[in-house]
Amino acid sequence: MPSNPSIPSSGESPPQNARELAFDVLCRGPQPGLYAAQQIERACSQAQLAVIERRLAHELVHGVIRRQATLDALMRPNVARPLAALEPPLRCLLQLGAYQLALLSGVPVHAAVHETVNVAKRRGHPRWAGFVNGVLRSLSRMLTAETSPQPAACAVPIGLGVYRVLKSAVFADPAHDPLGYVASAFSLPRWVVERWRLRFDVAEIIRIGFWFNAVGPLTLRCNRLRIDRDQLLAACAGAGIAARPGARSEAVTIGQHARIEDLPGFAAGWFAVQDESAMSAAALLAPQPGERVLDLCAAPGGKTTHLAELMLNQGSILATDVSAERLARVAESAARLGLDIIEPRLVARDGSDIPLGPFDAVLVDAPCSNTGVLGKRPEARWRLKRADFQELPELQRRLVEAAADRLVCGGRLVYSTCSIDDAENERVVLAVLAARPQLELVESRGHIPGQPGDGGYQALLRHKG
Repeated sequence: MPSNPSIPSSGESPPQNARELAFDVLCRGPQPGLYAAQQIERACSQAQLAVIERRLAHELVHGVIRRQATLDALMRPNVARPLAALEPPLRCLLQLGAYQLALLSGVPVHAAVHETVNVAKRRGHPRWAGFVNGVLRSLSRMLTAETSPQPAACAVPIGLGVYRVLKSAVFADPAHDPLGYVASAFSLPRWVVERWRLRFDVAEIIRIGFWFNAVGPLTLRCNRLRIDRDQLLAACAGAGIAARPGARSEAVTIGQHARIEDLPGFAAGWFAVQDESAMSAAALLAPQPGERVLDLCAAPGGKTTHLAELMLNQGSILATDVSAERLARVAESAARLGLDIIEPRLVARDGSDIPLGPFDAVLVDAPCSNTGVLGKRPEARWRLKRADFQELPELQRRLVEAAADRLVCGGRLVYSTCSIDDAENERVVLAVLAARPQLELVESRGHIPGQPGDGGYQALLRHKG
């Protein structure tokens, strides 16, 4: 996703379909404070696209962002000049067409090529039509309908354990350069894959790559103050929505694409959207009714509201964050779920005005690299920097130490990330324990992507008293 491409002019007509909208969103690039999914929803609402077009728009934008390195590898033999020399919107358009041809099932070659060329014409770039047509037709001749269960230099991963065979090699040979193959074929920064190799073998990295490049399941956390899981499952079935129980007792997995607001019980506060590994954080802290709890990095509020539900909406939760806009989402979620023990409070970035407490329990859901959720947040893989793994652990350590200083004797603290890198997880906890001898480690949990949900880490610490 280009960082500063030219943006479609305000004088252009609104996008008429998913492909035009996807092109517009991709051309605008990352927007501060917004995930790609939020950008797509805003654009879809403005364009008033039908539900089926919204679904396709989400698939196209997320797919191109996730697989841009794969798409570039596929296009490179079919473009005479370096891809970096192309105008960024043109490169976006070619990636959009290549994604439909190589990685999106059910789209005939002629439709993928024709519709992509039409996007160029309708979005103000008719001079690109011939070039786009030629590149995409050349790419289509390189593709086959054959699949294989094994990685190869001429095999592109398309689904869990399935590779599409190509007529020529475009990736590194996995037998001689397995990390190079994973980086380009699964579209991940090579230096990130190299970090993972310190912890996982190549087969496990490939499995994780498949997980991150698939559309992850939508998981709901049942608000048991208002409804039980069986009732929520029955309501979904009555609305014709495929749903099944999750691994956790409060979890429901939705088996199809759906707008959250359209699910039964959304307005009534029957559920919150939350991955099962994220649910584990509040459960590990185990807040009790009547306790005073601090949620130190609360926005957007998924774990905050889970804490309140576990407390039976009795006691108090101080929900702090450095972003007023994101903190407003905590209040919105709490109101929808019928939770009135949460007090959102804006704090300074240096933490100088965090209330002293003391608190019975503290949750520190720290800012992190997001390496455990690269499927749900596809743009995160391209925002990562090597320096993050020096800077973030320092911030994380400071947050946990500040939280520890606000605990009552015997109080509990959970440190949580959505990272799978031990620099942000185990090593941060060890540093905190060395700096705060009044703490002891009670339990830690590492969540590996796809087993069964997102990746992440939680550690429960206790003040010895």
